[in-house]
Amino acid sequence: MMKLHIKNMVCQRCILAVENTLHQLDIPFTQVQLGVIDFAEPFIDNQPASFSKLNQALETLGFEILNSKQSQMIESIKRICLTHISAPNHKTLKLSERISDALHLDYSHLSQVFSAVEGLTIEQYFITQRIEKVKELLVYDEKSLSEIAFDLGFSSVAHLSSQFKKVTGMTLTQFRALKTPEHRRPLDKL
Repeated sequence: MMKLHIKNMVCQRCILAVENTLHQLDIPFTQVQLGVIDFAEPFIDNQPASFSKLNQALETLGFEILNSKQSQMIESIKRICLTHISAPNHKTLKLSERISDALHLDYSHLSQVFSAVEGLTIEQYFITQRIEKVKELLVYDEKSLSEIAFDLGFSSVAHLSSQFKKVTGMTLTQFRALKTPEHRRPLDKL
């Protein structure tokens, strides 16, 4: 079995887009998950022309094939951060534990590599992701600030407000009053 790691896959629609691309190019695959395509047999060696077409098609969609182990590790950390936000046990399992358990590496090593490559810590990246989720929920205007704070693992509305202001430069009330999604950033650009 062969795995191909893909950068910038952040949601179910990304998975569907990659699956559709593979079908259009008539490339057999076993499974597509966030950031990974599984092939039953070595794909790159057996079909170099198809690999080139796949690479071009993925780049057109805003994805990128990750070749280095370091790039794959960074993308895995980002993917884990994203899934940790919506995981039912995110309040009981620490992000650092989830990352080190999933990648079978020491968290301090992962943190050093991530910081060196990305220019910010895993914690800073995670906070940015969480704040983008807060923005999404504020735009939908379906939950109270207390519900948002609880759902996303903030200790209180005050903690949420403090983090939000630190990251965005505006208060929750100011953002909510904008009633516009333009101040949100795509998750694959974080």
